[in-house]
Amino acid sequence: MDLDGGAAGGPAAPSRPEVIKAIPVRHWGRWLSAVIVVYLVVALVFSFIKSPNTDWPTVFNYMFKPLTLRALALTIELTFVTMVVGAAGGTILAVMRLSDNPVLSWIAWVYIWFFRGTPVYVQIILWGNIGVLYQTLYLGLPFTGIVVAHSSAGLLVNHLIVVAVLALGLNEAAYAAELVRAGIISVDAGQTEAATSLGMSPILVTRRIVLPQAMRVIIPTMGNETISMLKTTSLLAVLGGGIELFGRLQSIYAQTFQVMPLLIVASAWYLIVTSILTVGQARLEAYFGKGFGAEETEAAEKRAERRAQRVLTSSKGRSGGGYS
Repeated sequence: MDLDGGAAGGPAAPSRPEVIKAIPVRHWGRWLSAVIVVYLVVALVFSFIKSPNTDWPTVFNYMFKPLTLRALALTIELTFVTMVVGAAGGTILAVMRLSDNPVLSWIAWVYIWFFRGTPVYVQIILWGNIGVLYQTLYLGLPFTGIVVAHSSAGLLVNHLIVVAVLALGLNEAAYAAELVRAGIISVDAGQTEAATSLGMSPILVTRRIVLPQAMRVIIPTMGNETISMLKTTSLLAVLGGGIELFGRLQSIYAQTFQVMPLLIVASAWYLIVTSILTVGQARLEAYFGKGFGAEETEAAEKRAERRAQRVLTSSKGRSGGGYS
């Protein structure tokens, strides 16, 4: 008896289909648009470099001049000082916003509402003209007549660095408060409950449990705020005096009329410092993000699997020894 289905009159076995010859799709429009964009960018850069109005000798002359470097150093100093003030104030405001005390929460909300609702440019001018509103500033207890110290508002206005720190720092505190609050909310509530069950005080829970975990969320956004603050310092030029980079160069080209070369100098230094801050931000993100990425999660799972395997092996060894 022939077991072949074809010889027995049964249906023939289906033949294997041929291998499909896939032909990749040609994205001619994509390549054409890329060529056009590159062509336009190269043309723009070439015209900028070759323009006689760029005045590259003046650019290189002012790039490393002592007055430019001093203004750059003061700009960096203002950036970090105002960010410290803003981060500290923002942390306090965030804790107040999350407080169960309605008075503290309401005061923090009003502060954030005011400073986020008014332009920072207006706030800088306001602090620069604070002497119009208050001729004398007092430090003491209101409504009691107790005065610890007092000073003329003109002395404050004369120190433009103080005005800059107050204007930018207080404004940044309002934005930092929302960033810190978002980071605190991102921490699982079970972490706080577990710490509280161990007898930790609310302050200790916030300092040792919540904030270290919230830094993973806070650091990237605060890094962006620092970069933004570096550029926001250029608004201080409205106060005059040329205390920061753009204000100093603006006061120079107002006398020499070399507007474009000095604007290039300012832009170049802002780009350099911003690039350095971006690298630092990436390092901080990697440091505080340990254990939260996909690779770290996979590695942790493998370590847990190996530990479980070792425990299982050791338990089998002990049970086997008991019967011998």
